[in-house]
Amino acid sequence: MSFSRVDECFEGRWIGKLFLSNIEIAKGSNGTVVLEGVYGGRPVAVKRLVRAHHDVAFKEIENLIASDQHSNIVRWFGVEYDTDFVYIALERCTCSLNDLILLCSDSSFERHRWGVELWKPDGCPTPQLLKIMRDVVSGLAHLHDLGIIHRDIKPQNVLITNNRCLSAKLSDMGISKRLPQDMSSLGHHATGSGSSGWQAPEQLLHGRQTRAVDLFSLGCVLFFCITKGRHPFGSHYERDSNVINNRVDLFLVEHIPEAVHLFSILLDRDPEKRPRAAEVLQHPLFWSPEMRLSFLRDTSDRVELEERESDSQLLRALESIGQAAFGGRWGNKLEAPFIMDISRYRRYRFESARDLLRVIRNKLNHYMELPRALQELLGSVPDGFDKYFSTRFPRLLMEVYKVMYWHCRDDDSFRKYFKSTEN
Repeated sequence: MSFSRVDECFEGRWIGKLFLSNIEIAKGSNGTVVLEGVYGGRPVAVKRLVRAHHDVAFKEIENLIASDQHSNIVRWFGVEYDTDFVYIALERCTCSLNDLILLCSDSSFERHRWGVELWKPDGCPTPQLLKIMRDVVSGLAHLHDLGIIHRDIKPQNVLITNNRCLSAKLSDMGISKRLPQDMSSLGHHATGSGSSGWQAPEQLLHGRQTRAVDLFSLGCVLFFCITKGRHPFGSHYERDSNVINNRVDLFLVEHIPEAVHLFSILLDRDPEKRPRAAEVLQHPLFWSPEMRLSFLRDTSDRVELEERESDSQLLRALESIGQAAFGGRWGNKLEAPFIMDISRYRRYRFESARDLLRVIRNKLNHYMELPRALQELLGSVPDGFDKYFSTRFPRLLMEVYKVMYWHCRDDDSFRKYFKSTEN
């Protein structure tokens, strides 16, 4: 279809270079409506704002322009005006994150038919969902790097595109604010408060607003993704009260230690204790099986440098995680043929975290030399191998991570696990 003749195909009208159809996509607050349209020959979503609220429109345009060209921010194409309204032409997306999660969590939805699988049978997120979640974090990290606080992060304000793969993009920056130069907060007089149920406690209590308000909202959104639409602070009507009173419930993700750790720090009542968005990108929740195994192997190499007689703080800290990481003794969680194989080469202490890491490292390094039966037991590298150990010791990675973060995060060999390389 020629977009030069769109007025013959749809009911609507031209406003400058913008063709505005009568097809409504969504409604917002203060008279804001989103409509289908065409701008510069491409289909767009047109955000129509009441011109009396021109300050909101211009602020959104300003921040859209500043953040344009990032793959996880909705693109801005242009703006037109008439007597009553401001029309912002935006990238046309498929649906919102809210729509996607609720649709896919419906048991009647034919996920296989549409090529969408967001959760594994055990309830853990699939790589497809983790990619969407990471997209949200990446977009937020970009805004924060520009000094922009979004202030209204919620599933409805994350849009989904489907160009070869599902991607997430932050949208609706109507109340976003750019931090004054060399300032870390907006002060106590910032107007606009975000959306009920998704605000940080300092927003609800009209406190100092920093980038950390977005990180709190991000924690709620990522929890929403993993739990098929649930919220860490309960039902809609009790959320704000629960946020203010710090009544958070992570029960639904207890089977995913990486998620528990990330949400615990994102949803910390103290904004100073929340991580930066760039740090969230590096969190183990988003690590590939290859990265997870690499971290455990590098940790084993690192602790081998520690002398038992030197009273190493690192080694003492690592050996203290045994109960949390594997219930005190790890040998009884492994099959007899595996125990027999490792016992051929040396004597291992089954209460030692260091020795368990050594076993993982040695089997990973010498995988191709293992008997075929043992390779089949462990699975292929990296996916099967990682799954073998993570199902038997689901808390091992995070317990080791917490020790190494405290003791080695500034070591050159560990910076890649803790320091973001993205802006």
